[in-house]
Amino acid sequence: MPQLDTSTWFVTILSTILTLFIIIQLKISSHYYYSTPEPKTTKMIESLTPWELKWTKICSPLSLPQR
Repeated sequence: MPQLDTSTWFVTILSTILTLFIIIQLKISSHYYYSTPEPKTTKMIESLTPWELKWTKICSPLSLPQR
């Protein structure tokens, strides 16, 4: 019964790992990664609404007179 020749296994496994590493690096390097986000300066827009110009009273139903 012939013996299994394992002398080339090391080279085969090493070359496979190296090839996979190179392929993964090429895949990763083809992606575009965004730079760090920077805060945007926003201006507050002040709009005049009718209820800001006059005083309003808020009445809750519990504060109304009982019947």
